[in-house]
Amino acid sequence: MNPHQRHPATPLAMVLSLWRNRQLVIQMTRREVIGRYRGSIMGLAWSFFNPVLLLLVYTFVFSFVFKARWGIGADESRADFAILLFIGMIIHGVFSECVNRAPSLIVGNVSYVKKVVFPLQILPLVALGSALFHAGVSIVVLLVAKLIVHGSVPWTLVFLPMTLLPLLIGTLGIAWVLAALGVFIRDIGQITALLTTVLLFISPVFYPISSLPAQYQKILLLNPLTFVIEESRRIMFFGTVPDFQRFLLATGVSLLLSWAGFWWFQRTRKGFADVL
Repeated sequence: MNPHQRHPATPLAMVLSLWRNRQLVIQMTRREVIGRYRGSIMGLAWSFFNPVLLLLVYTFVFSFVFKARWGIGADESRADFAILLFIGMIIHGVFSECVNRAPSLIVGNVSYVKKVVFPLQILPLVALGSALFHAGVSIVVLLVAKLIVHGSVPWTLVFLPMTLLPLLIGTLGIAWVLAALGVFIRDIGQITALLTTVLLFISPVFYPISSLPAQYQKILLLNPLTFVIEESRRIMFFGTVPDFQRFLLATGVSLLLSWAGFWWFQRTRKGFADVL
């Protein structure tokens, strides 16, 4: 049988594959999240205390030590800066955790490669699900902090899943590419770790995009994380509705990227067993 027929790479095949294996994805994601904290005294409680500690550290370092300001008004507090910064860190964290893990997903699960019936294409989705779980806990911590500081959370929070959609779809496509490349080029993991660190500083995480000169703002808008970070701040902090036109454009580009990544993964997976 033609290997291309065994591993179809059409957009429909991508959607059907994820849908048919959704229960397996949920089970493996749950197992991975629980397994990360297995054996520790506090267990899953670490997923809550880690973002709390980070939020406190960001507040102290940037507000008290560097005395940084976001420039949102004269009544801006140190807590405001920390919350705005934390939003950017959460978005970047979802992307970087998934991308950094992607190159080792196949290499670290050789037993799955030998099983013809196992859907290898779901492994990046499991990694994304784990990253999304930790991001969800961080968002809860952030909202509690905003509730304490401002006494309320904006109703525009309902748009958050929509705003995150382009990030999740696009990240999955990149993860598929990197998971396949990681089988043939073992240095990919080192490269992605470096690139995600660089991306942390060339994304509007530590600063608003409006603080840059106009010519640099145009360059920064090419960064795929810029849209999601800026829109997330609009709906989670400032209480304004997202830019729906830009959302549709970002979602369309993410869908193309995701399908391209799936296509690449399906076309190269026939060589995994030979290399491993």
